[in-house]
This record gives sequence, structure tokens and C-alpha cells, in this order.
Amino acid sequence: MWPRFEKSDQIRIFTENIRIMLTKLTLSVDKSVIERAKAYAKQTGRSLSELVESYLESITRQETEFEVSPKLKQLIGSVNLPADFNEEVELRSARESKHLR
Repeated sequence: MWPRFEKSDQIRIFTENIRIMLTKLTLSVDKSVIERAKAYAKQTGRSLSELVESYLESITRQETEFEVSPKLKQLIGSVNLPADFNEEVELRSARESKHLR
């Protein structure tokens, strides 16, 4: 039988962090950079390995979404293209006129 929860009961949420495999990596980095990175890691309560892993994860993550710059947001919707507009045809035409003069 499932436990009953009264309004006065506390609900606990458990999370689990699992690392599948760790691999040792040897890097050659300028000594002053390492010293600054270690100081930064200490200030932020993280290890140097965590910082490197986080950075490598961020630059190798393939994101399908990207942030649109404010300048580009201002341009969105400012051009009305015809319904039969074909981008490939227009690009080819522009390239031909540029390079086949």
C-alpha cells in the first residue's frame, strides 16, 4: 500500500548523478593559465577537471537552437518575399552575376 501524505508531511526529491566513464587526459598548458584556472576553480567551488570538461562539453554540443542577436531581431519581418520565392534560384543567380561578369 502506498504511503499517504498529509499536508504537514515533507516531500523528498532524490536525484542521481551518474558518470558513465572517466578518462584521464594530459594537456600542455601555459603555467600562468593553469594557476589562474586553479584560482578560478577554487573561487567557484569546482575542480579544474570540471571546468575543462564543462568547457569541452559546451564547445562540442550540437545545439539546434541558437540565440538571435538583437540587431537581427529588428530585421525579422521587415522584408516581405513573394510566396513563390526560391532561395536557391536567387542565390545561384546572384553568384552567377557576380562571378561571370
